[in-house]
Amino acid sequence: MNWVSESEANVSWLNSKGIWVTYVIIIALLHFTLLCVLTVPAAWTLTNVMNSLVMYLVLHCVKGTPFVEMDQGAASRLTHWEQMDEKYSQSKKFLCIVPTILFCTGYNFQHFIWNFVALLVALIPKLPQLHKFRLLGINKY
Repeated sequence: MNWVSESEANVSWLNSKGIWVTYVIIIALLHFTLLCVLTVPAAWTLTNVMNSLVMYLVLHCVKGTPFVEMDQGAASRLTHWEQMDEKYSQSKKFLCIVPTILFCTGYNFQHFIWNFVALLVALIPKLPQLHKFRLLGINKY
């Protein structure tokens, strides 16, 4: 089989509108769970930070094709984000808009700082200039 089609099969679930709805529901459930024990600003900030960290790990640290066995290592050095089409597709736009919306929930300066750092963690690795770029060789292999 062609590795491109296998690689696309590995990340094709990100193009599904159903996963977008599920992603938003999971964020809402996380936020409402945090509201039970935290103040509103703290809950929004922690929701934003947790979302940014988890999505960074899922999209920019996991490499290869864990769900596809027949690629013979062709995509073993690519992250999930890099395996998606290189143009800004609707999926990539959606995955950039959600952290931006969460960033806009900051209330005061202290929460603004945490939200801004989380926004940077979420958006900087998604820049087209950083496609297949490894800072200081980290996550190179």
